[in-house]
Amino acid sequence: MVNTKVTLSGWELDNPVIPASGTFNFGKEFADFYDINMLGTFSFKGTTREPRFGNPTPRIAETPMGMINSVGLQNPGIHAVIEHELPELKKIFNKKVIANISGYSVEEYVYCCQLIDKEEQVGIIEVNVSCPNVHGGGMAFGTDPKNVYEVTKAVKAVTTKPVYVKLSPNVTDIVEIAKAAEAGGADGISLINTLLGMRIDLKTKKPVIANKMGGFSGPAIFPVALRMVYQVAHAVNIPVIGMGGVSSAEDVIEMMMAGATAVQVGAANLVNPYACKEIIEDLPRVMEKYGIKDLNDIIGIA
Repeated sequence: MVNTKVTLSGWELDNPVIPASGTFNFGKEFADFYDINMLGTFSFKGTTREPRFGNPTPRIAETPMGMINSVGLQNPGIHAVIEHELPELKKIFNKKVIANISGYSVEEYVYCCQLIDKEEQVGIIEVNVSCPNVHGGGMAFGTDPKNVYEVTKAVKAVTTKPVYVKLSPNVTDIVEIAKAAEAGGADGISLINTLLGMRIDLKTKKPVIANKMGGFSGPAIFPVALRMVYQVAHAVNIPVIGMGGVSSAEDVIEMMMAGATAVQVGAANLVNPYACKEIIEDLPRVMEKYGIKDLNDIIGIA
């Protein structure tokens, strides 16, 4: 028998596999395919203070070994999430979830985090300072260490649950940003969010995506994500949730060896709705193949 259990800030998960925000909505669609209670947990759709329709279409572009999206944080708003989505989720998911929160100002982050902190179903608050698709919002916060520090500190002042800051890879020094979050009181770091990418339609001679650029994700970004997880995990003294191009149990093991305590799966869910289920089911086999009895023994071992 192998041990797949891991612990994030005192919260024990049955396994380290977590669907990433924006790729699992609020769980209902995937519950039609399999029992999502097998997941470690999942990070629900990025939520803002007010409802958002998102960016204009087209907002998805395919690319070899990945995809580009510019959805723009389409979501029903924090009040609808609390009043409708969480009660509905409780009917199908008996574990706590990760609440992904975004904002356009420190005040908006504080407002949303203070509200979601009161929800029993939430185990961790994931503060997204990294979304490259929203003008004047996340990107500005996620690329400036001072802003990351201020947002983290302000959110921590009004919350009791662990706060994990989700970082953008679109920066010169990811370690500097991570250290700013840690200095602000973050309980953990999530990384990486999408890289900034673009495609052009040769027939129309115009960008494929209406917003011109979007978040590039998928297997192609895995080596970049792994490198950044390794750098950050060895530079901070708080847990790291690794993500970026993860699509197999082997990828999960590799991320954990780089320093991740848990691993989020993003774009793979959009290609194969059973992706996380298959990864979880395959994890014991891969552990045995490489002589791993307990996942906790390999965190940061590389």
